Amino acid sequence: MEIGKYVNGLTQKDGIYFSERTSLISYPEKGNEDFFKIEDNSFWFEHRNKCIYMAFKKYAINNLFFDIGGGNGFVAKYLEDRHIESVLVEPGINGCMNAKKRGLNHVICSTLEEANFEKNVLPNVGLFDVVEHIEDDLGFLKMIYNYTEKDGFVFLTVPAYNFLWSNEDVDAGHYKRYTIKTISKCLQLAGFKIEYASYIFSPLPLPIFLTRTLPSVLGFNKKSDDFEKHQNEHKIKKGITQKTMGHFLNKEILKISEGRKSSFGSSCFIIAKK
Repeated sequence: MEIGKYVNGLTQKDGIYFSERTSLISYPEKGNEDFFKIEDNSFWFEHRNKCIYMAFKKYAINNLFFDIGGGNGFVAKYLEDRHIESVLVEPGINGCMNAKKRGLNHVICSTLEEANFEKNVLPNVGLFDVVEHIEDDLGFLKMIYNYTEKDGFVFLTVPAYNFLWSNEDVDAGHYKRYTIKTISKCLQLAGFKIEYASYIFSPLPLPIFLTRTLPSVLGFNKKSDDFEKHQNEHKIKKGITQKTMGHFLNKEILKISEGRKSSFGSSCFIIAKK
């Protein structure tokens, strides 16, 4: 794939394309490094990847995927390993270097604004837990609309429900949580048509409320940067609880493949078309 067909003015070094400058983003400095240690053994990242892949197979009409704000390239590499050509666009240099370690071929170190994309050229765009980090979410989605080709798709996940807000959101650099209605409206105002909208991670709202939201409200969880805690939460475990959770999560993947929706979950999963 020729990167120059899609972007202008980038320089290449050590297999990574760089823009001239990169603006600050609302994301913890250690975020990519911490997640790089977690992703490969995380039931959460594994399930999200399976949902994304199933949706791509069902809806995408072009075998090229641009993962915007894709961190360490965990999604992009998963798709590329399944013969979907993928490009990571990530402003954090550590994330880009981690993506190269994973063997991802196409990595752009830049924010979306400064990557100098041509307009109307991106066939499939991924925004996976990205939009909540952007204060002007509508302005950002309008920018995505301008870069997406006619009949192109945006695949998007965001955290769900304001009642699950906690210090975890504050420390992660989130501006808000969403519902299917609010994120769909934002996409529609940006010009997109909603093709599919569902919640995912249906077993998680109650555990999140009990272990994150409630302690935050009661003042027991003022700082949430405990790496070992995060690692333990994500770890794939054995036992009846994990089997039960796996049953519900597998049903979500089946629903996506059939175009059916889940009415409750800790994340919103949207597929929109230009």
